[in-house]
Amino acid sequence: MKKRKQFIQLLSIAVLLFAFATACDKTDDPGGDFPSAGTVKDADGNKYNTVKIGNQVWMVENLKTTKYNDGTEILNVTSDTQWANLTTGAYCNYDNLESNAEIYGRLYNWYAVNTGKLAPAGWHVPTDDDWTILENYLIANGYNYDGTLDEDKIAKSLCAKTNWELSDEAGTPGAAPENNNSSGFTALPGGDRDGDGHFSSIGEFGSWWSSTEGREFSAYYRRLFYGSEDLGSSYFFGSDK
Repeated sequence: MKKRKQFIQLLSIAVLLFAFATACDKTDDPGGDFPSAGTVKDADGNKYNTVKIGNQVWMVENLKTTKYNDGTEILNVTSDTQWANLTTGAYCNYDNLESNAEIYGRLYNWYAVNTGKLAPAGWHVPTDDDWTILENYLIANGYNYDGTLDEDKIAKSLCAKTNWELSDEAGTPGAAPENNNSSGFTALPGGDRDGDGHFSSIGEFGSWWSSTEGREFSAYYRRLFYGSEDLGSSYFFGSDK
């Protein structure tokens, strides 16, 4: 009988909290231009700002913890070969540089996500339905770059104003990036690491796990691209081993 090898590709993740939860520090509200629910700390003591969008609260920075929420250390894997053969939770920094983690957060494999212990207490890695709620809210409330209320043209509203490659395509994060981030979501293009251990696409793509498994050997994720106007939705296939 073959042993299942799940979803080895790494993707940066954001975590979500609904507004009625109590994990936010209401006394340490960073203020700013967008509705905030305060801050949250991970198991390493890293502090993250948040933004309230509709009835959801999202972190506006990618997770960078090196520990699960029970204090257990997450394995840091730098070797391409070791990465390709993982069957347990792990993280890395893009190009194995701590400086990238400071900007873009860390990259986690599916095994780490699937523990259910990545997010701080009271938070969770968003489900595919959570992402869909965000998408539908932004479309219905005029966050498409052209102001329309149908189709998905919300990428600019989600993306940070900096660090994205430039594009000539109107309505994309890379076109006039100074007009990005009307939602306050502040997404950054942290790239990913594939099943062979190769890093790619920093500055071009931002990808985020959901906690929802798709078809057999697959998991859903969302992606933003510097040259595309939409919030992409797909699922990543793993393999048998």
